[in-house]
Amino acid sequence: MEIDRRVLEMAQEAGFDLVGLTPLVAPPDTAQFEKWLSRGRHGSMEYLERNRDRITNPSLLAPEGKTLLMVGFGHSRERQDLRGGGRIARYALGRDYHNPIGKRLQRLGKALIREKLVDTARARVDAVPLLERSHAQEAGLGYSSKACTLLHPRFGPWFFIGELILDVDLPPTTETPNLSCGSCTACIDACPTGALLGPGELDARLCISYQTIENRGNIPHELRAKQGDWLFGCDICSEVCPWGKKAPNLSERLGHHGALQRHNLTTLLDPRLDEDRFTEEFRGSPLRRPKIQGLARNAAIALGNQPTDEGQSALLTTLMDHPSALVREAAAWSLLHAHGEDRGIRDEVIKVMGHEDESARKLIKRSLDEI
Repeated sequence: MEIDRRVLEMAQEAGFDLVGLTPLVAPPDTAQFEKWLSRGRHGSMEYLERNRDRITNPSLLAPEGKTLLMVGFGHSRERQDLRGGGRIARYALGRDYHNPIGKRLQRLGKALIREKLVDTARARVDAVPLLERSHAQEAGLGYSSKACTLLHPRFGPWFFIGELILDVDLPPTTETPNLSCGSCTACIDACPTGALLGPGELDARLCISYQTIENRGNIPHELRAKQGDWLFGCDICSEVCPWGKKAPNLSERLGHHGALQRHNLTTLLDPRLDEDRFTEEFRGSPLRRPKIQGLARNAAIALGNQPTDEGQSALLTTLMDHPSALVREAAAWSLLHAHGEDRGIRDEVIKVMGHEDESARKLIKRSLDEI
């Protein structure tokens, strides 16, 4: 059997749903990526700028590398909200995908070496400077959608991408999925913040996923109401995609993280949930990425967008007692946004505002002015 066919066969035997080969060369979207960077659409993700050279010239990443073995792992599942409301991107409902997929790739790499198909095989999963989606499309794993996702006929946009960097030249995969977006613009039309500027054009700074995960500071005022009840990430563009609606339920693959059964939006605001306790309770969950301060900020804003009596009480406690100025300011916005007609609420916010630093006072003053 030819080496390329055996490599692909072993990747499928390792449990990957999609497999393909492509040369380790500059990906097709290189020019588009550089333009995107130059326009500042990556926001605070400075690591993309720092790694520009390696992203656009991946041979710098692995000088011995010749071929990318690209793999896809489906993760489609049913929507599941927190108790009392609060939405989480579906991929984050269970265990963090980096570990199980990374371990599969490492085992596959060792097996390829044992069979003397390659001398080296570097495993990577979404944590290395590569334009993975562009490389994966070249390897035939899917079609690049108008929402900047990769689409597959069976899995829609609901699959993770990983890769092995191999030190042998192998012929590229030529078979590609038979699908396209056609004239559909459902994702662009549905994006609440207008982050999808056009087909294949994303401004990360407007994206709910970016704001709730990557942004470590205050979420811009003009995006807060549009964030809705999203606590972590956003699935809207994938949920409205016709291809995404056809995907199977694969929830058993990553399971359900126990912390999501114990917590809701109000418990995430509890000042007693400090960084150490949060790290322990959410061990193995993607929700650890924004840290407790970022997640509590998101929870506060979500409560302002779906007002309840319990939420109001939790926000008032947060406003007065939470140790993070970032979270207190978000609570002030939510109280005013949801309950600003109540003079007592406004008085409490004004009282607390006097004890904040100048930056927080300006933001709270803006919230007061908006009502």
